[in-house]
Amino acid sequence: MAALSPDLGLSVPPPKASRFVIYLRVSTDKQGRSGLGLEAQREACRQYLVGKSGAEVVAEFVEVESGKRNDRPKLAETIAHARACRATVLIAKLDRLSRDAHFLMGLTRSDAVVPFEACDLPGANQFMWGVMALVAEQERKAISDRTKAALAAAKARGTKLGNPNGATALAGKGNKEAIAKVHANADKFAATIAPMIASIRASGINSANAIANALNVQGVVTARGKLWTARAVMNLLARLEAAT
Repeated sequence: MAALSPDLGLSVPPPKASRFVIYLRVSTDKQGRSGLGLEAQREACRQYLVGKSGAEVVAEFVEVESGKRNDRPKLAETIAHARACRATVLIAKLDRLSRDAHFLMGLTRSDAVVPFEACDLPGANQFMWGVMALVAEQERKAISDRTKAALAAAKARGTKLGNPNGATALAGKGNKEAIAKVHANADKFAATIAPMIASIRASGINSANAIANALNVQGVVTARGKLWTARAVMNLLARLEAAT
């Protein structure tokens, strides 16, 4: 039976199960330029489609925008293209589509013309997506509240957040060995933190800010014994990527 278009009120053919339009999203321009996060999403989609006989990727769209924003041009293009091709929109993770539960449930409502699939939730229906989105939204709020409280407590104790010291401070002062040691220690520390970040990402938390919040809640500190920031997380991820 043909599906009913909610925006045009027209009867349209159902989507072809073997056609997919991939939607990838990162939160910052730096991540977009470096490919940080994009290749992992693309690989997740590739692996997901390996198990689908005759699967065909008809297009791929990349968005550099926060998941908090609902007015995303590339997402609109993705949906329009999928509708025109009678394809399914494929995302690597649910939060790549949106972090707003209300918006997400609107996109994936049962009468929508364009179906969605997420690699991290194979076989999930719209109801399950809605429940997962609500849980994730509540958890993000709880993490944010706890982190704000921790930052306020640290500030009240007189702790100065952030530290300009490091290899940059030693540059140009004839300290090549010291600089090399700083870099080696930084690489070692990054390797130690990498499994923790992988575990956090596996739970559906992917933005640098959310990862920083999660590390702070777990009591993990930076190499300088400070609270994590989005910038610190991005620097560590860039170091890990450069090492591979």
